Amino acid sequence: MFELDAGYRVEVDEVDEATWYQLLDQFDDANIYQTWAYGSVRSGHRNNSHLLLKRQGRVVAMAQSRIAKAPVVGAGMAYVMWGPIWKLKDERSDPTVLRQAVRALRNEYSVTRGLLVRLYPVLFEEEHGWVLPILEEEGFIRVGDGGRSRTILMDLTPSEDELQERMFPHWRRELKVAAKQDVEITEGQDDDLFEKFIDMYKEMVARKKFQEPNDIREFQDMQRRLPAAFKMHLLLCRSHDGDCAGLICSAIGSTALYLFGATTTVGLKRRGSYLLQWRLIQRLKAAHVSQYDLNGINPETNAGTYKFKRDLAGEKGRAVNFLGRFDSCESRLSLACVTVGEKLRRLRRALT
Repeated sequence: MFELDAGYRVEVDEVDEATWYQLLDQFDDANIYQTWAYGSVRSGHRNNSHLLLKRQGRVVAMAQSRIAKAPVVGAGMAYVMWGPIWKLKDERSDPTVLRQAVRALRNEYSVTRGLLVRLYPVLFEEEHGWVLPILEEEGFIRVGDGGRSRTILMDLTPSEDELQERMFPHWRRELKVAAKQDVEITEGQDDDLFEKFIDMYKEMVARKKFQEPNDIREFQDMQRRLPAAFKMHLLLCRSHDGDCAGLICSAIGSTALYLFGATTTVGLKRRGSYLLQWRLIQRLKAAHVSQYDLNGINPETNAGTYKFKRDLAGEKGRAVNFLGRFDSCESRLSLACVTVGEKLRRLRRALT
């Protein structure tokens, strides 16, 4: 176990849900994957752990870990998705805080509890390569150098005119066509909008014959549990022909995250997805959100979606690679349990 530096202290599972959200709201890198609602829906409240790192009595970092244990033996994993959170609003990011946060996570979950600790930080190769030595020195091994997830980041600080000028010509043309369509846009956070979106989403999934990457019903359940200030924002587009398109976005912290999009057969003709993305950008700018994460690209396997996102972000859009996955484990039993469990999960997926 590595002792924390002087002035730092850790609290584990001493915070309630309301306080967790109050603290999360103080960080620029806060995100939906670190909300209490996400953890409760994905793993159940009892299978989540909440760590706070304090410096001189003030919370400077936090992390929600989803705990998965094998029955009887108690071995397993603590999974931190898009964490730890360590970038306080209106303050310069301090690498020392990040180091102390990952040290605290390893101490608590790997050394003390004997679990494999898995971090998937919201950090990028092109911007945060300096973090790699810190993670290595703190006992975390980078797993799988190839095939890391990619996304496109769009800077929202320029004016609306500048953002349109930066779009690639095809996207601007499609947006102009969409703006002339006789459609009605509805937006909000209500459950009935979620239901309408799910209908469109299921239709699109069936039409394209692809497997859903995420269970949308889980996100509907999260929406019901999230406080108003943390709820996802939905935009739906409808014409006299019927529903056209919809999207779901999470805007927590300084970066908005595009979660789901759906376009019906009618919407393909109406260019509804173009209109909704632009309306969303206008809303995000009004809310002083500085960056838009278009959430995943794969030019090889999904060229159409990649082109849509690339052309929207335009010439100033930044295609980035996540740093990836980092594991730390002191227990051979936990390592063995996780390894076997993941092999069985891959086999089950291959058979379905």
